[in-house]
Amino acid sequence: MSLKTQITDDMKAAMRAKESGKLATIRLIIAEIKRREVDERIELDDVQTVAVVEKMIKQRKDSITQFEAGGRQDLADIEKAELAVLSSYMPAGLSDEEIAAEVQAAVAASGAAGPQDMGKVMGILKPKLAGRADMTAVSAQVKKALAGA
Repeated sequence: MSLKTQITDDMKAAMRAKESGKLATIRLIIAEIKRREVDERIELDDVQTVAVVEKMIKQRKDSITQFEAGGRQDLADIEKAELAVLSSYMPAGLSDEEIAAEVQAAVAASGAAGPQDMGKVMGILKPKLAGRADMTAVSAQVKKALAGA
């Protein structure tokens, strides 16, 4: 079953169960998916759908930080609830060891000789790890690996 189908089915289930918070978040996901499909005139596949959800997760994390810094715990709690629903649609994350192994394999495959080759390595890793790992952490590991190269 595709991720979009799963999200739609979850929306129907949330409607039946009268889970208003979850339903609102799922509707936001569907609206964002449809907006991208209309803007780009394409049908999103699972990888692109995960990218949409990942972007929404990043926005929620930024909002939580801002609301907590501003003393608005009530709004931060709403964002945290949305974050929990959004996170349920992400594929299982990779462990640090798995990420490190992927980084080493990508460095070897690209023939990277130093920090100047970071773009080559990230170009290999991004499609493999998108949605399964925090790309900021991956980037840090790549820098560390290339600094020692």
